Amino acid sequence: MTTKGRRNRLPPAGPPAAVRTDPEPLAARIATTGNSPEFSRLLPWVLFLFAGSGFAALVYEIIWFQLLQLAIGSSAVSLGLLLAAYMGGLCAGSAMFPRLVSARQNPLRVYALLELGIGIFGVVALVAVPLAGRLYASIAATGLIGMILRGLVAALCLLPPTLLMGASLPAISRWAEATPRGVSRLGFLYSANIAGAVIGCVAAGFYLLRVYDMAVATWAAAAVNCAVAVLAWVLSRHDSTGGERAADPPSERAPARRAPGAMLIYLAIAFSGLTALGAEVVWTRLLSLLLGPTVYTFSIILAVYLVGLCGGSSAGSFLSRRVRNPGATLALCQILIAAGIAWTAWTLVWVLPYWPADPWLSINPWANFDFDVMRCLRSILPATLLWGASFPLALAAAAAEGEDPGRLSGEVYAANTAGSIVGALAFSLLLIPSIGTQNSERLLVWLAAVGALAAIAPFVITVREKTTRNSGVGRFASYAAGAAAAAWLLSSTVSGIPWQAMAYGRRIAPILRDQSLAGDNPTTPAFVAEGINASVVIAQRGDERFFYVSGKAEASSGLLDMRLQRMMGHIPALVHPAPKSVLVVGFGAGVTAGSFVPYPEVSSIVICELEPSIPPASDEFFGKENNHVLRDRRTRVVYDDARHYILTAPGKFDVITTDPIHPWVKGTSTLYSKEYYELVRRHLNPGGVVAQWLPIYESDEETIKTELATFFSVFPTATVWSNYLNGDGYDLVLLGAPDTPPIDVNALQQRLSEAGYAQVSASLAETGFHSAVDLLSTYAGRAIDLAPMLAGAQINDDLNMRLQYLAGLGLNSVISPRVYAEILSYRQFPDGLLVGQGENFDALRELIRRPHKTF
Repeated sequence: MTTKGRRNRLPPAGPPAAVRTDPEPLAARIATTGNSPEFSRLLPWVLFLFAGSGFAALVYEIIWFQLLQLAIGSSAVSLGLLLAAYMGGLCAGSAMFPRLVSARQNPLRVYALLELGIGIFGVVALVAVPLAGRLYASIAATGLIGMILRGLVAALCLLPPTLLMGASLPAISRWAEATPRGVSRLGFLYSANIAGAVIGCVAAGFYLLRVYDMAVATWAAAAVNCAVAVLAWVLSRHDSTGGERAADPPSERAPARRAPGAMLIYLAIAFSGLTALGAEVVWTRLLSLLLGPTVYTFSIILAVYLVGLCGGSSAGSFLSRRVRNPGATLALCQILIAAGIAWTAWTLVWVLPYWPADPWLSINPWANFDFDVMRCLRSILPATLLWGASFPLALAAAAAEGEDPGRLSGEVYAANTAGSIVGALAFSLLLIPSIGTQNSERLLVWLAAVGALAAIAPFVITVREKTTRNSGVGRFASYAAGAAAAAWLLSSTVSGIPWQAMAYGRRIAPILRDQSLAGDNPTTPAFVAEGINASVVIAQRGDERFFYVSGKAEASSGLLDMRLQRMMGHIPALVHPAPKSVLVVGFGAGVTAGSFVPYPEVSSIVICELEPSIPPASDEFFGKENNHVLRDRRTRVVYDDARHYILTAPGKFDVITTDPIHPWVKGTSTLYSKEYYELVRRHLNPGGVVAQWLPIYESDEETIKTELATFFSVFPTATVWSNYLNGDGYDLVLLGAPDTPPIDVNALQQRLSEAGYAQVSASLAETGFHSAVDLLSTYAGRAIDLAPMLAGAQINDDLNMRLQYLAGLGLNSVISPRVYAEILSYRQFPDGLLVGQGENFDALRELIRRPHKTF
C-alpha cells in the first residue's frame, strides 16, 4: 500500500474527544493527522459549493412559503404547518441519508445529484404548488379535517425537495476526513452554507423579488443548484482522496460507532435549536413592532440572524480544534446563550423603544434600512453567535474516532433541526398567546440552562481516572445548582415590552417625545394582548379611543377614522338596492361591520378575522360605535385569513367589504392582488358590490398607482371615493362591481328618509353625512377617468407580490397630498353614473366640481 493510502486509512476506534483521559491537547493530537494536501487544496472549492447550496435553499424557502400561503392561508396555524413540513424534511433527510446511501459512494458525486434534484424540484414547484392549491380549494374542509388537509398539502409540496436539502450536509460531510481535524472542518462547511443563505436572503428580499418575480428568482436559484452540481461532479473526478477513503469505510452492517454520552450531546444541541428558533419567533415579533413589519424588516432580521450563526459557527469550528473538552465548552456556550437571551430582552425593552429614532428623519428607505441593520445587530447578534458556535462544538463533542462523518453530521443536524421545529411551533402557536413574550423569554433562559446541563453531563458523570461515579453525580448536582441560579438571576432581569411599542411601533420615540411635551392629556392603555397572530392595544386619551394592531393605528373613535369605517359599510350597502348577505374582511374596531346592523334587509353578516383576541375587545370598548355587531344574531365570525376563507368558501354575497391592514405589512399584498380581486368577484351575487380600503398616507406614488391599477384590472368600471381632512386625501374607498348600475341621487335620499332607515341616517350623520348629497360628494373619480394617470403602472399579482416591495420602500413617504391632488385633477362629474334631477342633483354636481369641503 502506498504512503498516501496508509495516511488516509481510518484510524482505529478509541475514546471520544469528549471523554479522553490523556492530557495532550486536542490541537497537538490533530497536528499529526488529517493533513492531506488534496483535502486542503479542494476545501475552498467545497466551501464555495456549500455556500451556493445555502443561497438557493433560502431563495426557495421564501418563494415556497409565499406560494403555499396563497393555497393554505397565512394564519399562524398555516404558517406552523408550513414550517413543520419544511424543517421536518430537513430533519428527516439528514437523519435518513447515512442509513440509505452507502459510504462507498463518492461523496462529491452524491452531493452533485442531490443539488440537481433540488434544482428540478424548485422549478417544478412553480407549477405544482398552484395545482396543489387548486386541488386543496376544491376539497377544503373546516376544523380538524381542514387542518389535516393543509398539512398534507404542505408536506406534499415541501417534503421531496427538503429531504434532499437535509441530506446535503451528511453527503458532503463524507468528503471530510474521519479524523478530529476532519470533523472540526464540518463546522466550516456549516458556516459556508449559512453564509450562502445570508446572501440568498438579502438577494431575494432586496433584489430578485423586488425587481422581478418568483419565477425569475426560482430560475436563478435553480441555476445556482445546477452550477453547484456540475462543479461538484468535476471536482469528484479530481479528488484522488475520495475513492481511497471510500475503499475502506466503516462497516455498514456493524453498529454505528458513537462516543459515550453522545445521546446527551444530541439532546443538548436539540435544546440549542429549540431556544434558537423559539427566540427567533419572539424577537422577530418584537423587532417587527419597532422597525415596522415590512418584507424588508423580516429580511434584515433573518439576515442578521444568519450572519450571527455563520460567524459563530466559524468561531466554533476554530475553537473545537483547540479546546481540551468540546462538551464542556458546549455547556459553557449554552449558559452564555442564556445571558445573550437576557441581553436581547433588555435591549428590546429598555434601549430600542427609547432610541431617538424618527422614521421621518429621512424618507430615503435605504438610510432607514441601514439604521435597522444596526439596531438588529445591537439586539440579537450576541446570542446568534453563540448558537452558531454550538453546532461545531456538538460535532466535536459527539465524535468517535473512525465514525462515519456523514452519520455524525446527519444525526447532530437532525437533532438540532428537531429541536428547532419544537421551538418554532411551541412559541408561535402556544407560548406567546398564552404566557406572552416576556415569560417566553424567561422560559428560553431556563431551557438554555437545561441544554447546558445536557452538554456537561457526559463529561461530569462519566467515570474518569481518580474519580468515582458518585463524585461525578455530586459534581453534576453542583453544576445543576449553579445553572439554576444563573437561570433564575438572568430570567429575573427580563421585562415585558412596553405597551407603547405594541401600539406605536416604529414611531414610538417621536410619539413618546410629543406626549411628554403635552403632559396634560396622557394616553392610557385600556386593553393589551399578545395574540397568536398579532399584538393588540386599545388606548384612551380624553374622550377618544384608539385601536392598534402590531404597532399600527387601525381605527379610533375620532371623526376622521369613524367616517372611513362607516363609508366602507354604508357606500356599498346603499349602492346595492337591497343587500341581504354581507362579508366583512377584518373586524378591527367593528365599526364597518356594525354599519350593516341597521339595514333591515341584511340577514347575514359574516366577518373574517385573523386574530381571535380582537372581536371581544372591540365589542367591549367600541360596542357603542359598532352597534355591538358581535352580539347580533345575524353575525358569524370566521377566524381565518380572508384569502383562504374566500378561496374555500362555497357561498356568495351581495356585499363584500375588505378592510385589511396596510399593504406595506409583509404578506398583506395577497389581499391587494389581481387574483384576490378575481376571487372576490366570483363570490358576488348578481348585482353584488365590493368595497376595498386603500390608504394613501404612508405611501408613495408608485404604490398608490399599483393599487388602483390592480383593482381596476378586475373591475374596469370601478369608482373611487375619498375620506379627506381639510381638503387633503387620507384614505380612499374603491367600489367595484361586475356591472356598475347608475346611482339615482333622489332615490337614495328617499331611501334614507324612510322610517326603516332612521338608524342608517343617524349613523351617517354622526360622521358628518347629513344627506345622500353629502355622502356622494366624496366621489373622487372612476377607472376610465384615471386611465392616463395609471398608464404603465405595475399590476400586483400572486407571482410577483409587487405591492409589498413597493409599499415597503414608500412607507415613510409624505407625498400623499400631492398624489391625492393628482387624482382629483382627473375628476369630472360622472354623467351616467350619478343620475337624478332637482335641487339635490344640482347641489351634488356643484360639490363634485369644486374642492372638497372641510369637516
